[in-house]
Amino acid sequence: MFIDERIVTLFKRNAHHTLTYWSVFFSFGLCIAFLGPTILDLQCQTNSTLSQITWVFFSQQFCLLIGSSVGGVFKRTLFSALAALFVSALLISVIFAIIPVCNNVLILAIAMAVSGLAMGVIDTIANIQLVTIYQKDSAIFLQALHFFIGFGALVSPLIADPFLSETGCGNHTGNETEIMHHFRSMLRYSPIAEHNITQSHLPHDGVEKEEPIVQYAFWIMALINLPVPIAVLFLMYRENLLPCCPGSSPRLLDKDELAMETQQGAEGPDLEQKEHEAGGHGSIFSCCQNDNLHGLPVSFFMIHILGGMVLFMTDGIVGAYAGFVYTYAVAPPMSLPNKTAGYLASIFWGAITAGRLLSIPLSYRFQPVRLLVFNLAGAFVTVLMLLIFYTSSIFLFVGTCLCGLFLSSIFPCMLAYTEDILDYQGCATSVLVTSAGMGEIVMQVLVGSIIQTEGSYSFLLCGMIIACFGFILFFGLLLFHRMHRNYLTGTS
Repeated sequence: MFIDERIVTLFKRNAHHTLTYWSVFFSFGLCIAFLGPTILDLQCQTNSTLSQITWVFFSQQFCLLIGSSVGGVFKRTLFSALAALFVSALLISVIFAIIPVCNNVLILAIAMAVSGLAMGVIDTIANIQLVTIYQKDSAIFLQALHFFIGFGALVSPLIADPFLSETGCGNHTGNETEIMHHFRSMLRYSPIAEHNITQSHLPHDGVEKEEPIVQYAFWIMALINLPVPIAVLFLMYRENLLPCCPGSSPRLLDKDELAMETQQGAEGPDLEQKEHEAGGHGSIFSCCQNDNLHGLPVSFFMIHILGGMVLFMTDGIVGAYAGFVYTYAVAPPMSLPNKTAGYLASIFWGAITAGRLLSIPLSYRFQPVRLLVFNLAGAFVTVLMLLIFYTSSIFLFVGTCLCGLFLSSIFPCMLAYTEDILDYQGCATSVLVTSAGMGEIVMQVLVGSIIQTEGSYSFLLCGMIIACFGFILFFGLLLFHRMHRNYLTGTS
């Protein structure tokens, strides 16, 4: 049998919880990808310039980082964790429904900020719950969890595409930066939103204005997402956590101990005491303030720091590559046609989704550390080859696909690896999720600024430098893993 009976038994015992956590990550992916193809319609809806509407992206990503940082505070009981997931998933549907009535860019940015907070809470709690349930067997389930982000990210642009307007609203300014011009062109010629949007320089008096219908796309996405909070509510009902249902509120660890009986025997009852002693999976702030962290070895803290820094680099590459590969492709020396270059971002995200799906069986066959070495080395070599063959358009497409495949499973593998090192006693999940979010924000801004000042060729050079730093930091993580293992052996 491809997957042994123990893993199957664990999944069957926790199937309802697992499927529910996977479904909320579908909401996460649905919400993170819809802004791209609809940004021009939202610009017209809010009567804003393109530079103003891009603050909507920042508000969502920044609040996603905040939500990821504080999301761990809801993990104390199963009731608080599921209640937070229910409210977050429901908020995403509500935000989708009210976006069509946000006629001011500030109001739209506030709505996106609320959705970002909800996404951050979902990101942290779903990861923590799966890690705590499956412990050393969590890698395969984390790979599936992150596949659903890619699945949701593929669905939302497909829903939006039939409802996008065919023309712009004519309020673009003539002094836009190169980055803003790239962003508009990327949307204009993307394969998902392939619309021949033209920028007219003629007076708009007498020109018939197209009636916008993009609001139907948001309402459809709100309806599609609505079963997710219902699924969370049903899980709360099954666990007797609703006020209208009798029974006490069981802690999450009761469920985990039950799941761990088949693999650790009597070790399960000691798990709660271990987590209490080291602080458990709290928010990143509660982790830093925990008094029980005193006396722990340096290796304990360095594993958190280096694991977070590796994801800071790798998730930064994901954000920067997806955002600026189009800029690189249409500029010299590549100089691809706009329509052809528009396929690169879709190929990149498609490769990430396929890579996460492929990693589900691989994570069962191979240890997370082996997959991390392979993926980090592959990402570095791919970016290096892209830099060497910087004039080859064929290799640009091949390299984009390979880069997405190698980067796709680094986050879930790193999460499973660090939690395994720390024996599920640290705050690795909160630290890693927060670090990954910071990496996406910082690297997008940094790489975008460098491209604007130094030219498009610096795009690949930045990617190689970031990948090199990530690879070096990972070897540092391996070193401190060895030190921590020696410390545990000595104390035992």
